[in-house]
Amino acid sequence: MKKLTAVLLALVMTLSFAFACAEEKTDAAESMIGIISAMQNEVDLLLSKAEIDRVDTIGGVEFNVGRLCGHPAVIAKAGIGKALAASGITAMLNRYPVSSVIFTGVAGGVRDETQVLDMVIGTKLIQHDYGRQTENGFEWDAGENGEADFRECDPELVQIAYDAAVSELGEEHVFKGVIASGDQFIASETYVKKLQEDFDALACEMEGAVIAVVCRNYGIPFVVIRCMSDKADGKAHESYENMVTDAADQSCRVVMRMLEKF
Repeated sequence: MKKLTAVLLALVMTLSFAFACAEEKTDAAESMIGIISAMQNEVDLLLSKAEIDRVDTIGGVEFNVGRLCGHPAVIAKAGIGKALAASGITAMLNRYPVSSVIFTGVAGGVRDETQVLDMVIGTKLIQHDYGRQTENGFEWDAGENGEADFRECDPELVQIAYDAAVSELGEEHVFKGVIASGDQFIASETYVKKLQEDFDALACEMEGAVIAVVCRNYGIPFVVIRCMSDKADGKAHESYENMVTDAADQSCRVVMRMLEKF
């Protein structure tokens, strides 16, 4: 009886190991599109349309693994701010065979021409709050060699995202350009002008630049797409509360249009 029990235990362990290896091989064999956001409402529409096979929890983040618009995909909400974004995208790239990354969500419009519910496709990302506090106030660090440390999105993904957004919203509502990231919700016309003057930014948010840093370090093509929930001015909080869900869903629809073009 003891011998039979030992044999059955060994068989169970062997099968468990085989299934685990098979899952790893499946992940490794088929590249995925990584889709990540800061907030749950920024991926809710995608999750409602996806075929989710399993949900893995890594570092407190749920990674939804399955297919979206026919493509293998892993979808995650990393959390708000640069630290959580960096942690989430690093976990995703370490665990899954991601071939490209789409960061989707909402942002504040910085230029006069970017209105609420317009789309900005990031061509470059910059951290606007990286620098030093001195006796004369905050001094932004221009980066190596005194040049702004912009991180460029993948040109092909930028064009796919732009075409998808134009087909969804119309050309007059879609812009390509610089997105500035920092660990603050911007609701100041004075600071908006600074973002315009210092970085020629079209939009501001709290995560995109670190997504860019990590993806570049891993050699993974990426693009950041943002739908405007507000104008980052004195009325930003009110506009955000009223429009964040519509803006988040609009960004999700553009992601799905992108996948149709892949």
